[in-house]
Amino acid sequence: MELVALAAEAYVYGYPLVRDLSVVEGAMYTGYGPLPPTPFNHFAHADRPVPPDTPFVSVGDDTVRSVAHLDLSGGPVLLHVPGQDGQDGQDGPDSAYRVLQFVDAWTDNFAYVGHRPAGTRAGDWLVVPPGWAGRVPDGVLGVIDAPTSVVTVVGRSDCDGGDDGGGSDGAERVRAFQEQLTVTYVEPGTHRTGLPAPDPDVPEPLRFFEQLRVWMADFPPSAPDRAYQDRFQPLGLLEEGASPYVRADPVLVRALTEGAARGGARVEEADRAAAVRAGWVMQPHLFDYNLDHYGVGTIDSPEWRIADREASYLTRAVAARSALWGVHGYEAVYARALCDAGGGRLNGVHSYVLRFEGRPPAEAGWSLTGYDGAAYGPAGYDVAGSRIGESLAGRVPAYAEDGSLTVRVQRERPDDPVAAVNWLPAPDGDFRLVLRLCAPGAGILDGTYGLPAVERVR
Repeated sequence: MELVALAAEAYVYGYPLVRDLSVVEGAMYTGYGPLPPTPFNHFAHADRPVPPDTPFVSVGDDTVRSVAHLDLSGGPVLLHVPGQDGQDGQDGPDSAYRVLQFVDAWTDNFAYVGHRPAGTRAGDWLVVPPGWAGRVPDGVLGVIDAPTSVVTVVGRSDCDGGDDGGGSDGAERVRAFQEQLTVTYVEPGTHRTGLPAPDPDVPEPLRFFEQLRVWMADFPPSAPDRAYQDRFQPLGLLEEGASPYVRADPVLVRALTEGAARGGARVEEADRAAAVRAGWVMQPHLFDYNLDHYGVGTIDSPEWRIADREASYLTRAVAARSALWGVHGYEAVYARALCDAGGGRLNGVHSYVLRFEGRPPAEAGWSLTGYDGAAYGPAGYDVAGSRIGESLAGRVPAYAEDGSLTVRVQRERPDDPVAAVNWLPAPDGDFRLVLRLCAPGAGILDGTYGLPAVERVR
């Protein structure tokens, strides 16, 4: 195979690993958004929803994050999860949505603990590295088998409470939950303090492939993926020890450079090719690329797996680019709208109406949020007050007697009191809408539920 084409394949295949571990590394030294720098095996807690321009946030989220990067090279760890109300030993009466998502170094979601999959019972979960065969401590709620020795735990907590969705009651519940969310060691052992370091003498244009070479060796994927990546031998990606890229042959340098550009363009093109229906882009199966690891809270069935393994690599790269650490569709689904039903770009100089025929099918709640910004992708900021929903961090809407819900999106507050309750403020310029559905119903997952068209009324 032509070296450039092979390098492009390697870029698409390896992009999620490099993207993930680059963000993990940044988390330890610089933090991101409201999350401070935090070492391995400790939680970093936010005190507010993470802005959507943060590196790992996708199209917009309205949960408060707690993130821990676990290093299991020195043995397993115990993850203590408090009860739903933040109190140990109690399930808790509140129904706020919470979940802990487990992501391996290749960005596979391999376990979930929380509202949907495991209930709200307090207790400890044993997280073990690949190949571990030790004794499970008494009293643990379960064992979580990690596919790689570094994994990321992403906790999401809705801070519902108060008229604006950010009331003190909700914030206090989140803080109580965060304070008791802990990681402890169960065996003596030496854990990493950082990631394996690529050779600093590798030229910058080849740095991606050097990172991929080093991290691929230290965090091997599943057996089928290892068989696939054997084809990358001519690129030097399977070389051990000294880097082949410090004084690489010019032919290889050119192939890797052109291949990276070609692979990156392929990922970007696939990212932009998502189907648009009534102005909305919704991808409930974007994270179905995990084909090998099914732990607590995951669903092991054909409908949640991409049938073609090689096709899954491109989907995985798209997800890493646009929605790093997003969850399976059965956990939550995000839909985004950049345009109105007529194809015009959403802009605050106009007014828009959305009519929901009934409550959106989401067992754990939903929200509709407005974000400013003209760009496609993750850039943009939450418009102040522009969030409405149920059981989430948003203002509770007012439904009509027939069960329908009409939401008006515009800059000015409507004069009508009911319309004002269901009003989402719009910014002066371009903006986008994000509809978030937690534990979505079948209509969302199979596409039979029609999202409301964004109708321009002025």
